[in-house]
Amino acid sequence: MSADGDLFLGVDVGTQSTKAVLVDVESGDVVARAARAYDLMEGLPAGHAEQHPSTWTEAATAAIGEVSQGRGQRVRGIGVSGQQHGAVLLGDGDQVLRPAKLWCDTSAAEEAAALSSELGRSIPAGFTAPKLRWSAEREPELWARVRRVLLPHDFLNLFLTGEFFTEVGDASGTGYLDPARGAYDAEAVDRTAPGLVDLLPPLRPCAAPAGALSAAAAAALGLEAGTPVSAGGGDNMMSAVGAGATRPGVSVCSLGTSATVFAFSAEPAVDPGGDIASFRASSAGVGGEAGHLPLLCVMNCTEPLEDLRALTGKGHEELTELARMASMGDELLVPFFMGERVPNLPDATASLTGLRPGSLSPGVLYRAALEGVALNLASGVERMRGMGIEPDEVRLVGGAARNALWQEILATTFGVPVRVLMETETAAVGAALQVAAAVRQEPLDGVAQRFVAYGGPAVAPSTEPATVARLAGLKRRLAEAVLTQSGA
Repeated sequence: MSADGDLFLGVDVGTQSTKAVLVDVESGDVVARAARAYDLMEGLPAGHAEQHPSTWTEAATAAIGEVSQGRGQRVRGIGVSGQQHGAVLLGDGDQVLRPAKLWCDTSAAEEAAALSSELGRSIPAGFTAPKLRWSAEREPELWARVRRVLLPHDFLNLFLTGEFFTEVGDASGTGYLDPARGAYDAEAVDRTAPGLVDLLPPLRPCAAPAGALSAAAAAALGLEAGTPVSAGGGDNMMSAVGAGATRPGVSVCSLGTSATVFAFSAEPAVDPGGDIASFRASSAGVGGEAGHLPLLCVMNCTEPLEDLRALTGKGHEELTELARMASMGDELLVPFFMGERVPNLPDATASLTGLRPGSLSPGVLYRAALEGVALNLASGVERMRGMGIEPDEVRLVGGAARNALWQEILATTFGVPVRVLMETETAAVGAALQVAAAVRQEPLDGVAQRFVAYGGPAVAPSTEPATVARLAGLKRRLAEAVLTQSGA
């Protein structure tokens, strides 16, 4: 990397933190990174999960300022990734009218069920559309003041550019965009909330810059006014770019607060049951050749692990070693602490079964948590196989991806080898690569593949009969627990 080479800035607005990275596309290096952590708002009723959008802009300003210090004049473009499905409501003068409901907010379960019935397709409670109907029906005076509806990444783009726009990949997770056409679904928009059609942002393509850094934002961030800003996208779409899932045959599993499994597809991949979301990829222009990103999302991933860390006072590394040494019994953790999106059980609760003397030990409980999440993910991967998406291997990303025991469990439950990417925070990197490709007018796939590097050899599925049989038995019991909670 030259001392004065061009750099591209990627920002990821997550649920627990906002991250910023600077990448050098020529060398394939991340040259600087920073993060600012925050929490959900406290004191809300069960099922509600909210953050104030100012939390994101404050964290982004601090993280960007840190990575750009002394390098601001070399930044040639900015890309934004954001947590999907949030609902940001703005009034006159772009005033934020209420805290944003987030992807993990299930308070609109009734509205989701009603919309699903009316539209004849499954719309999970976590999608944006049910949240907007919730606001329109339960906060009518506030809804009457709404002038703009944005997603979290759209809000940060508004902060950066002063412009109102969105991107087709992130918008395909709202419930009111037709992912096959890459355009708003007029019937869904009309049924979601009154007047919504006049509140939605226009779609901008990914293949060219969507806006430019405003003078006010440039002064706050220490960057050059007029710096190109790309359309950006949802965190899953940007993670796909950062993980090289910009071509068919690549599957990725992201392990964070939630967990996702997704794969690039050249054609729309529709799950009739609605468990697998038919998203668009954030790697093509609106109206042009489009990529698709069929995606499984479960809401419960690292939360059980964090709860056990807090309960035991032990770190994740120690708990992992205890789990590896623990005898493998019949313990099953059904990990639906926050309700669940797949299976679609927004009011579900977690449970722990199969207990024997000695089961209530840190290692046994930690293994049960690792296996419970993995088995729930594996059920979704099976559904994706039924849609014709057959992975040769699965790339692991996210903060929990480096847990060696979890890698082994995931490989066995998925039935294919898994490989950990060197860069686990792929959403912020993907956002930087998207804007780099747009500014340089290069194919995004070519840029993305230069950043794919593995953190070690592939981990193969276990062929040990007792292990395979045990996990198969736990999987059947998880399926029975799902049937019980669904009332079937």
